[in-house]
Parts: sequence; structure tokens; C-alpha cells
Amino acid sequence: MGIQRYDIDYPEEGQDFRLLYISHSKCENDWHSLLHSHYCAEIFYVLNGKGFFRMESQDLPLHPGDLVVVNPYTMHTELSFASNPLEYIVMGIEGVRFQTDGGMAQRLLHLQGQTREPDYRFYPEAILRECEERQENYLEVCAGLARVFLILLRRRIAQRSLVLDETRSSLECARVKQYMDEHFQENITLDTLAEISHMSKHYLAHAFNKEIGCSPISYLLAHRIAESKHLLENSDYSVSQISAITGFSSPCYFSQRFKKLVGKTPLEYRQAVHTHPADIPSKV
Repeated sequence: MGIQRYDIDYPEEGQDFRLLYISHSKCENDWHSLLHSHYCAEIFYVLNGKGFFRMESQDLPLHPGDLVVVNPYTMHTELSFASNPLEYIVMGIEGVRFQTDGGMAQRLLHLQGQTREPDYRFYPEAILRECEERQENYLEVCAGLARVFLILLRRRIAQRSLVLDETRSSLECARVKQYMDEHFQENITLDTLAEISHMSKHYLAHAFNKEIGCSPISYLLAHRIAESKHLLENSDYSVSQISAITGFSSPCYFSQRFKKLVGKTPLEYRQAVHTHPADIPSKV
């Protein structure tokens, strides 16, 4: 299976959808098709060859110019004829899903032989070319091309529609927040959280800030500081022990971050809470 895949990883304020990745695939003898699903929508454009698009027990024939829109969490795979291998482009897009004009969500939309016009093929191929060449501002160009592609697709499907779907980002942000609440003592990075949420780092940071009001790492730091304040107030643990318990990499870093956020060092805070409780800062 020959595959070229490019992940789209950049922040974009005000974007109502997200182009996550684009790939170019050509089926070969080593391709083993297994049913799978994605949290985002996928749009397949068939360039050459023949085969089938399998969704559970249903097989849909594929030909050059066909386009398939697959809704999130739909089990699917691709099957190719060995004598005429499939070649296709796939775009992973978060924030959209296909539904009928009555508002009913379907698992996929299959447009047979209706997308052979040059305008449809131009956009996925142009996005691939931008990702390969990586010229200045290519990510912004990719987003613009994807937007026009979706507009043209909406025009074509007429009584059927592609709609915005923002629920997934909210759910994943809540999941990331809960993970940090439960695992704040562990070594957590933005890469860790991106892997958990299946979002890009930049998009996770943008979505989390929109939902929670701060970046994921700022939230994690505030949670650790709040826990450390509780331990300073109610335990005899040393500063070094509290630093380790609350997930800081070193006592020195813990003290630096604590003073910056609280206004006192951990020791000063402990002394204040036992001698003058009313003077305790409430910044965190």
C-alpha cells in the first residue's frame, strides 16, 4: 500500500471546521483492509482504479471521480481490484458531518460519477501539492482550499447537507480536563494530552482555551498549585515532598511557579496560614 500522509497542525482563530490531515493512497498487494473508524469525518476522492467501499456488511462500488463522505465513528474500509488498483485522496475534517435535509444523520454519502468535474479534483490535489512543497503560508492555503471544496460540495448535494458539529471538541476538552484532574501527579505534556484527545496540539490548545478559559498546561499548573496549597495548609510534608506529590519536576521549579502564582514562596505561605490566616493570598 503506497501512502503519503500529511498532518495539518496549526492554529486558526475563528475556524468553524478543521482540516486535520490529507493522504494519497494507492492500493498494492500488501494492503490488508480492516474495518476501522475515526472521530472526524473523512472525504474520499477516487483518482483511478476500481474497488469497493465497505461499510459493515455493505459494499459500494468505487470508480474514478467518485466521492464518499464518511461521518465520524462510522466503521469502514476500502477494497481494491488487483487488476486495476484503487488510487484515492482522503481528507480528515473535524467539525462537519453529513445529514439529510430532514436533519437525520447518515453514516456516509456516496456520490457516483458526479464529481468528475475538474473543480472537485483540483482542490484535494492542490492541498497535497501545498503539503509536499511547504511554501510560505502553505497551511493557510490548505485551509482556504478545503473551505472552498466544502462550499462546492454543499452546492452539489443540494437537499442534503454538510453541517457544523462542535460537540466533539467540547467532549474531548472535558475529557482532557478530567484526565488532568485525576493524573496531575504524573508527567503530563501537551503531547500527552493531544494523544489522549486525538487532536493536534495547536487545535487542542485553542479548543481548551475556548471551553475552559485557559490553556491546558495553565490549567494543569493551577490544579497542582491548588493541591500543593492544600498540603501546605493541612500536612507536615516538606516542600520537596509536596513538590514530588503534586507532579512538579523539581522543588526549585515548584517554588518558582508557586511564588509567581501565589505571591509567596511555599514556606512563606505555610507560615502565613498558621500565623495570619486572613493574609493568605487567593490568586489560585
